[in-house]
Amino acid sequence: MEFFFTSIARSITKLSSYAILLVLLFSCSIFTSTEAYDSLDPEGNITIKWDVMSWTPDGYVAVVTMFNFQQYRHIQAPGWSLGWSWAKKEVIWSMMGGQTTEQGDCSRFKGNVPHCCKKDPTVVDLLPGTPFNQQIANCCKGGVINSWVQDPANAASSFQVSVGAAGTTNKTVKLPKNFTLRAPGPGYTCGPAKIVKPTKFTTADQRRVTQALMTWNVTCTYSQFLAQKTPTCCVSLSSFYNDTIVSCPTCTCGCQNNLTHPGSCVDPNNPYLASVVEGSGKTSYQPLVQCTSHMCPIRVHWHVKLNYKDYWRVKITITNFNYRMNYTQWNLVVQHPNFDNLTQIFSFNYKSLTPYAAINDTAMLWGVKFYNDLLSQAGPLGNVQSELLFRKDKATFTFDKGWAFPRRIYFNGDNCVMPPPDAYPWLPNASSRPTVSLLYSILTILAVSVIVLAYA
Repeated sequence: MEFFFTSIARSITKLSSYAILLVLLFSCSIFTSTEAYDSLDPEGNITIKWDVMSWTPDGYVAVVTMFNFQQYRHIQAPGWSLGWSWAKKEVIWSMMGGQTTEQGDCSRFKGNVPHCCKKDPTVVDLLPGTPFNQQIANCCKGGVINSWVQDPANAASSFQVSVGAAGTTNKTVKLPKNFTLRAPGPGYTCGPAKIVKPTKFTTADQRRVTQALMTWNVTCTYSQFLAQKTPTCCVSLSSFYNDTIVSCPTCTCGCQNNLTHPGSCVDPNNPYLASVVEGSGKTSYQPLVQCTSHMCPIRVHWHVKLNYKDYWRVKITITNFNYRMNYTQWNLVVQHPNFDNLTQIFSFNYKSLTPYAAINDTAMLWGVKFYNDLLSQAGPLGNVQSELLFRKDKATFTFDKGWAFPRRIYFNGDNCVMPPPDAYPWLPNASSRPTVSLLYSILTILAVSVIVLAYA
């Protein structure tokens, strides 16, 4: 009888293990859909609006506008590229403010040849300096779109497209599908086109309102997991009360591997540095980083600099280790509970972000125009810095337990890797913490060993 109950107990234990495994797998499948969610910018997205402005004998003319509704994530050089698939056998007769990357097979047309005959065209922006007769409003920026908070006047991009072999009424037009947005690489996922209320336009004299004949929207959201396999930035920490400088975690963005992959990083003391930087791959926009322990293109350093009676001061330094990238219109998003008492900031622009309504703990920082809005490539000029002065709140302020360090930092919209909390600089009177931690670990190991021996 005892053997019977023992067998049942073992079977239940196995079934419980399998059940736990299934629950974990099911949980993973559930949470993969939330990868594109950004808690600091929950409503951020890029909305692509198609406005049909007129009908043609075999189709329509539409103005396509991309609105960047992301607060701090922008599209930098070499710019965006937008793709889709036609629902039928549509062609693009002509374009203004943009162009397709390929024409495709237009051999079935005699005489007037379309601009593009591909089933799945890809459109890119025109470059600055394009002749005026090929431009429309908000075009020709080389595909660069700034973030909504940083530069709302340049947070949109447009082009005009004349579509043929398509429907000529609201009921016969078939919406394009399978939209893709690269900015300039992967990271964005676009939903299906949805018909919305026609866009309304107000004339320059504000006395007349017109509207599009038909409008549909496409919404694209960003996921850092889809954009790159490894992080792109890291955070290091230091303070006036501790001599320890906490570096970025080793191999945060990759590991030095010049033996098996020559050219994965560059020694700044290399006498042939200039020729390596100017060599092959210069125009590929692939990072060529300085050899460091963390191998990240960007490092953000947070230094707790001074302590006053009613205030405390922090110095932020952003260093570029990428020899192939000048970051124009860069920005930084920092989360810290004392931002609700920020008194002064030097040489950076500042805007408070409130993703949690009444809680003011998130700040967006960016450079002053024509002063430090350009973060130059790796080298002597490849850094920008500023200082922040905070007023102390007696109810919450402390230097203990790493409170003075940021909770989260984003650079250009990408989450930077923070050092582990147990590596933060400690106050001098907290020097006993490692001993306590070690003693706790030893006691835990001894307790487990006693239990194992007791039931062996």
